[in-house]
Amino acid sequence: MMSEKEILHGYLQDGRDALLWKAQGLSEYDMRRPMTATATNLLGIVKHVASVEAGYLGDCFGRLFEQSFEWFSEDAEDNADMWATADETSESIFDLYRRVWRHSDMTIEALGLDALGEVPWWNPAKRQVTLRQILVHMIAETHRHAGQADIVREQIDWVAGWKAGNENLPGGDEQWWREYRERVEAAAQEAHARFATDEMS
Repeated sequence: MMSEKEILHGYLQDGRDALLWKAQGLSEYDMRRPMTATATNLLGIVKHVASVEAGYLGDCFGRLFEQSFEWFSEDAEDNADMWATADETSESIFDLYRRVWRHSDMTIEALGLDALGEVPWWNPAKRQVTLRQILVHMIAETHRHAGQADIVREQIDWVAGWKAGNENLPGGDEQWWREYRERVEAAAQEAHARFATDEMS
């Protein structure tokens, strides 16, 4: 039977794997291109999550990661962690994320779930945390961003699903998905026509 720590660690790793998979197999442009009004992009998501995990599962427990991030400096521009500059290679960002995993995994292995840490950027009343709490926090953070990446990747080349080898989607072909989407669109339009007067009142 798996321990609580092994279960939490497993969920975190599932999110990591899913997120990294979403950015694989694309051109440098497609990994970086902004796909939403707020410029959400795949490589930026990976860069952000790697940076955040290095803080939560490293710095917050007195186990500083080997690298500091200029995009978190006081004079950095807003959202500097959410996109890759032309000088940053995709491989350097993927490598950063994997190095962060290894560092975080050493923290998880070395400490008990009740080990205390401190998150200096949180409200003072909530700054003291346990490893258990931060593992749950990073699971939520990683899976949230993996969900963002899922939608972004689907917009780029129709690749969708949970992770490599387990897409967790119906096995329909492109025609099936097109017809399915048309049914969903038709239902949305019908509902709008039926309930629009209620919305206006």
